Amino acid sequence: MRALPSEKFYRHRSVRGFGGGVKRWLDVFIAVTAFVCLAPLLALIAVLVRLNDGGAIFYRQTRVGLDGRRFTMIKFRTMQEGAERDLGAIWAVPRDPRCTRLGSYLRRSGFDELPQLWNVLRGEMSIVGPRPERPEFTREFRKEYRNYDLRHVVRGGLTGYAQIHGWRGFTSLEERLRHDRYYVRNWSIRLDLYIILMTFLRGWSERTRNGV
Repeated sequence: MRALPSEKFYRHRSVRGFGGGVKRWLDVFIAVTAFVCLAPLLALIAVLVRLNDGGAIFYRQTRVGLDGRRFTMIKFRTMQEGAERDLGAIWAVPRDPRCTRLGSYLRRSGFDELPQLWNVLRGEMSIVGPRPERPEFTREFRKEYRNYDLRHVVRGGLTGYAQIHGWRGFTSLEERLRHDRYYVRNWSIRLDLYIILMTFLRGWSERTRNGV
């Protein structure tokens, strides 16, 4: 396993040089292709979300990305309008009562994440990388887990090494971070292509596997 220098001031090879250029080209190519091919599905989901309860189609949320910078992540809205107005930022749980019926399906299928292709085009995210977290959670995780910020030397992703092994949602954060660190230390274009392939083959499976 490759050792990395301190993440402060460190430019990971996935965001610089030839490898970084290839990864960025793949991100743009896949995002544009997906937008074109999935346009009817995206339009259908947008209409269904609006008809479901008359609320907003998209949900915008601040996340922490590359180099610890904050950005606005876009998702299809899956919760009732104003679900976090009084509660603030809390961890989503299985069968979350704040979710609409349509929203529960969108979460299980992963379709709620598709608008993040726009974040990929803007360079705020990548197709593959650790899932970006909210600032409120990031502050807590930094206190609990040594080298937590190692995951911020790469762009956050739509899918990732942890996710294809089932470590997503309400699962072990420690295992998720272990898989994220493996990805950062062993990154290559080949690994990215493998993760993309396994995302299609396994979908958003909740079966957990050890990939480290």
